[in-house]
Amino acid sequence: MEHRIVGPGPYRATKLWNETVELFRARMPLRKHRCRFKSYEHCFTAAEAVDWLHELLRCSQNFGPEVTRKQTVQLLKKFLKNHVIEDIKGKWGQEDFEDNRHLYRFPPSSPLKPYPKKSPYQKDVVQFPEWNDPPRGASQENIPVRPLVMNSELWFKRHSIAIGEVPACRLVYRRQLTEANVEEIWKSMTLSYLQKILGLDSLEEVLDIKLVNPKFIIHNVYSVSKQGVVILDDKSKELPHWVLSAMKCLANWPNCSDLKQPMYLGFEKDVFKTIADYYGHLKEPLLTFPLFDAFVSVLGLLQKEKMAVEAFQICCLLLPPENRRKLQLLMKMMARICLNKEMPPLCDGFGTRTLMVQTFSRCILCSKDEVDLDELLAARLVTFLMDNYQEILKVPLALQTAIEERVAHLRRVQFQKSYPEVYQERFPTPESEALLFPEKPKPKPQLFMWALKNPFQPFQRTRSFRM
Repeated sequence: MEHRIVGPGPYRATKLWNETVELFRARMPLRKHRCRFKSYEHCFTAAEAVDWLHELLRCSQNFGPEVTRKQTVQLLKKFLKNHVIEDIKGKWGQEDFEDNRHLYRFPPSSPLKPYPKKSPYQKDVVQFPEWNDPPRGASQENIPVRPLVMNSELWFKRHSIAIGEVPACRLVYRRQLTEANVEEIWKSMTLSYLQKILGLDSLEEVLDIKLVNPKFIIHNVYSVSKQGVVILDDKSKELPHWVLSAMKCLANWPNCSDLKQPMYLGFEKDVFKTIADYYGHLKEPLLTFPLFDAFVSVLGLLQKEKMAVEAFQICCLLLPPENRRKLQLLMKMMARICLNKEMPPLCDGFGTRTLMVQTFSRCILCSKDEVDLDELLAARLVTFLMDNYQEILKVPLALQTAIEERVAHLRRVQFQKSYPEVYQERFPTPESEALLFPEKPKPKPQLFMWALKNPFQPFQRTRSFRM
C-alpha cells in the first residue's frame, strides 16, 4: 500500500488525484455487508473507507503523517461528488459523505481526471541592448551632415572604401544599461535558477512568466529589516494594528508587553480566533493564485530537503512584498506558538501544531479553480514551512550574488565600450601594462666581499716558478 512519488512538474495535483483514485479502487478491501435485512456484495462502510484511506495518505510521501481524519473525510466527499464511489443504491454527486456505517461501492468505471489544456506560455527572452543598434526612431539616413568639398585626398579615401581596401565607418550608438534592463536580468536569472532546481525543460506549464514582476523580486531582496522581514513602502498595505498586536501577544505569550486589556479565562483562544478570522477572509491566499502550480510542483522535492528549501526560497521571492511580509509574520507566530510550552491549549479537539496547520493552510495556499487535493497539498506545504521557515524566507545569497555580479559585469562592459581609453587606463591588461610601463633592464648584481668563499682567509704565498 504505497504511493508512487510524484515529482515536480506540470499537472502535479491532477497526477496525485489519479494516483490516489487508482490505489483506492485497486486495494480498498471489499466484502459482504447487511443493511435492513438485505445483503450487499463487494461494498464497504464509510468508516472502513475512512480508516483505509487515512492510513494510505499518512504513509504516502506525497502527503505525510500530518493528514487528519477530517481531511480524509473531505477527500471522500469529493470522491462521491466525482463518482469515484457511489452508495449501494447507485446515488452519487449530491449525497453528503459522513464517517458512519453507510454502505458504498465502486461504480463499474471510475473516470480519471484529464490533464487540463493550457495555452502554452510564450518564453520571455531577455534582450540586452546592442551597442551598435540605433535607438528607436533614429536612423543614420536622417543624420545631418555638413557638405564636404571634394579634393584629391578625400576622393582617394572614398575610392579605397569602395574597392574594399578600408572598411567603411558608421555611427556607433552607445546605450546605457537602463533600470528596465536590470529588472529583466533579475527576472530571467531568478526563473532560470528555479527551472534548474526543479529539473524542468521549461516553466511554461508551471508558471505564467508574464505575471512575474521583477520589481517584487528586487524589493523582497533589498527592502528588508535586520530580522529579514520585508519593509513596505505603501503603509496602507500593512497588517492592521489590532491584528499585529494580537499576533505579538500570542507569539510572546505570556509576556504580552503590547497588551493593554485585562486577560480572562480563555482570552488566548479569543485572540487566536481574531487572527484566524482576519487571515481566513483574505481575498487571495498569501502564495497567490498564479503561483499555485509552482508551489505544488516544489512539493515534489520534499524528499530532497535542501533542494526543496532552495526552490521555496526562489518561489517566495516572486510574491508581492505585502504577501511576503504577512507570510513571514504569520509563520513566525505559528512556530513560536508550537514551541511555547506555557501556551494553554487553543482547541480541545486538536493539538497545537495540527491546529496551526488546519487553521491557516487554506489562507496560505489554495487554487482559484477547484482542485480536489488542494487541502491536502496545502497542509503538506504549511507543515514544511513551519519546520523550515527561517531558511525558506531568507534571501538566497547565491542567487543574489550571481545576479549582482552579472549586472556589474554588463556595466563594466558598457563602460569599456563607451570609453575605451579611460577603461584601459583604469583597468590595464597585461599587454597594455607592458606598453605603458616597459620593463627596465635589471642591474647586474654587485660583487660584495662576503660573496667570496673565504673572505677573511689570510693571504698565502703560492709556489713560484722561480726556484
